[in-house]
Amino acid sequence: MTVPSTPEEREKVVSKLPPSLRVELKVRAAQLRIDIQDAVAAGIHAWRQAEHPLPTVDTSGGSPFSTHLPAGVYGAFKEECGERGLSYAQGVAQAIRLWLDANTTTKQVRRTPRARRIQVANQKGGVGKTAISAGVAEALAEMGYRVLLVDYDPQGHLTRELGFQPVAHGEPSLAGYMLGEVRTGELSDLLVEVVPKYFGGRLFLLKGCKDAFLLDGKLVTSRHARVKEASLEKAMEPLESQFDFIIMDLPPNLGFAVDAALYYGRTRDDEEPGASGIVIPVQAEDSSADAYDMLAEQIDDLANDLGVDIAQLGFVVNLYDSRRGYVATSSLEGWRSFGKPRVLGVIPDLSEQRKARRVRRPLLEYEPTSDQAHEFRTIATELIVTEAAS
Repeated sequence: MTVPSTPEEREKVVSKLPPSLRVELKVRAAQLRIDIQDAVAAGIHAWRQAEHPLPTVDTSGGSPFSTHLPAGVYGAFKEECGERGLSYAQGVAQAIRLWLDANTTTKQVRRTPRARRIQVANQKGGVGKTAISAGVAEALAEMGYRVLLVDYDPQGHLTRELGFQPVAHGEPSLAGYMLGEVRTGELSDLLVEVVPKYFGGRLFLLKGCKDAFLLDGKLVTSRHARVKEASLEKAMEPLESQFDFIIMDLPPNLGFAVDAALYYGRTRDDEEPGASGIVIPVQAEDSSADAYDMLAEQIDDLANDLGVDIAQLGFVVNLYDSRRGYVATSSLEGWRSFGKPRVLGVIPDLSEQRKARRVRRPLLEYEPTSDQAHEFRTIATELIVTEAAS
């Protein structure tokens, strides 16, 4: 345990940590919903109480790592490191290793008979649906969950940003399975693995397809689509037992294809409230609020027409920068005071996301120690515990 302290009673300290240890610390802190500075302080407390010598931690390739510790802890800890013949960086690394080993998360990965389905949606384009879909999915996979990312937008931005090419016109695709146009093979044959070396074979992508531009019209007229709202569920059902989460990046429109996606994210009869539902990306400006009103109306109309519950799991405020002044800060406060749905997280407007997109690599693999990556882990943790909190 750490001694309670206010921010004013903390002092900033800087050390060096190897990237792998820093990522592990950030992932574990997010999973356990613990502030990193409190985790480090708890680790130092455990280090000072532990029997020495402790195993040496490989700190080669370390880069600067800063945190805040309760006033007085830094000086006493650094002095003890010197008395034990250790560098301060080695002492910090040992303390963090102690905390990680004492705070395992085996029970955090809750397997379910079939996947929880999360739709990332907003009628407004450019709010960051693709980045948020990818970031949340990557964070969940990093935490040990089996995750399927579905590029449901005909523009295929998610597919391209992860380094793949969308399915060509006429090739087997999710749209084809929804419409009953694919006669051979299985939908699972279309899945591609995303950076298995980093995500450990737990993150897969169902690529976007250009044919999906025609999906709205075909859903209305196709005799194979049966009930148009159930077409996506019918196509996706064989994949549900293979994953813990299915994250879908929806297009910015209000058509029949989006109706099918919203229906797919409804709370099923045998599912606890909040297990599945809609995540709404917004920005701290007025037009996002207008677009959300349109989406909320569509969700309510669909739920009422079909007699189902479609949960709005929360907002993610994307590309936030307080330096934009009153409009940004007051808009953020407006989202936070909304009540329900709540704000799951705030993604800062930093360059890492843009750089990762430019080189077509997942953010959490490209810049795993960035503030944006850490915020995605926080959002993923909020979604994991949403079910229990509902």
